[in-house]
Amino acid sequence: MSLNIIIPCYNESIRLPVKKYLDFLKLNQKVKIIFVNDGSTDCTKKILSTISNRFPKQIKILSYEKNKGKGNAVRDGILYAVHQNMIGNLAYLDADLSTSLEECKLLSEKINDKIKFVFGSRIPEPGNVIKRKFHRFIIGRSIATIISSIIGVSIYDTQCGCKIIDQKLVKLSFEKVFLSRWLFDVEIFLRLINVYGKDKFLEISKEIPLKSWIDTEDSKVKFVHAPWIILDLLKIKKRYK
Repeated sequence: MSLNIIIPCYNESIRLPVKKYLDFLKLNQKVKIIFVNDGSTDCTKKILSTISNRFPKQIKILSYEKNKGKGNAVRDGILYAVHQNMIGNLAYLDADLSTSLEECKLLSEKINDKIKFVFGSRIPEPGNVIKRKFHRFIIGRSIATIISSIIGVSIYDTQCGCKIIDQKLVKLSFEKVFLSRWLFDVEIFLRLINVYGKDKFLEISKEIPLKSWIDTEDSKVKFVHAPWIILDLLKIKKRYK
């Protein structure tokens, strides 16, 4: 199965696990990766070029001078893949690979004639390895409760950075620019729910517990961002309801 993975990058030079990318690409020739260098001011672009030089047929780099925000960087990568007629499902992951490329590929195989939207979830279960800092877990669960009330559907984890979508849903979920820099995932859920309704949305989507997810030491979302996240939630609620 072909798969196109979008990786948004903003000042990722110390977080990019280059060897993991190289090892994965070597073993998965049907997978293509689109790195979106979103206005980085460090040497991210140079590192991405190093990866691209090793696998020029599997790597594409989109690069911007000014930062657009993660959501719209992902959006640009998704739309680029569609406009270039790149065959296969579309996914996006965090650059630090808190969710691995291998697991993203496994989740993509759940897309079928019925399921069109698959998203990873950091649900603690026997046998999986979910390592999150306690304060981030508490903040995350609080925000998840608010998000579930806004979208009207019980979802454990809307914010996990691993999502795969069938190309048939791209226009509905990615055509318009995202309102939020932080919570664009919530907008994707709401866009699909507003079109399909809650029951149909649940039929075509699937939340899948990840086997592994590990918090990085230098996560981009900090405690100080909480007020902006709450503000974005209020804006989203007003826009989509």
